[in-house]
Amino acid sequence: MAGRKPLPTGLKLLKGTAQNCRLNPSEPRPPVAAPEPPEFLGEVARQEWDRKAPVLMRMGVLSEGDDAALAAYCQAFERFVEAETKIRQSGLLIKTTGGNVIQNPLIGVANRAMEIMHKFLTEFGLTPSSRSRIVAVPAKDRDDEWTGFRD
Repeated sequence: MAGRKPLPTGLKLLKGTAQNCRLNPSEPRPPVAAPEPPEFLGEVARQEWDRKAPVLMRMGVLSEGDDAALAAYCQAFERFVEAETKIRQSGLLIKTTGGNVIQNPLIGVANRAMEIMHKFLTEFGLTPSSRSRIVAVPAKDRDDEWTGFRD
């Protein structure tokens, strides 16, 4: 499907761009909840999960259905940390068996992991530019997130 991805109603409300004619009354509204981290996460990925999940909970953007997205971000974070650690040990340039000096292939791994991390951070509203597009409503003012938008 061409064009922009449709925004969830909650994000439209936070951004201040919600219009009754453009809201999806049938949109699923999962409750804000902390999903359990998957067992397959490595140590670094699990530590990142434990850092990011509370932040996302406070922002009101994490639900039980977001476990795969958060896990994918955490896996990319772990891959990035591992690649950067190995790059630091072996250097930016390496010598091939033929004696040629080339860029360390782990730089590509680290760069790809950063791209994946950035996509998920943007989806969760965790980059400065994605946050700047959101007008957060204080929790005490959010008794009913749909107040004023129902017919």
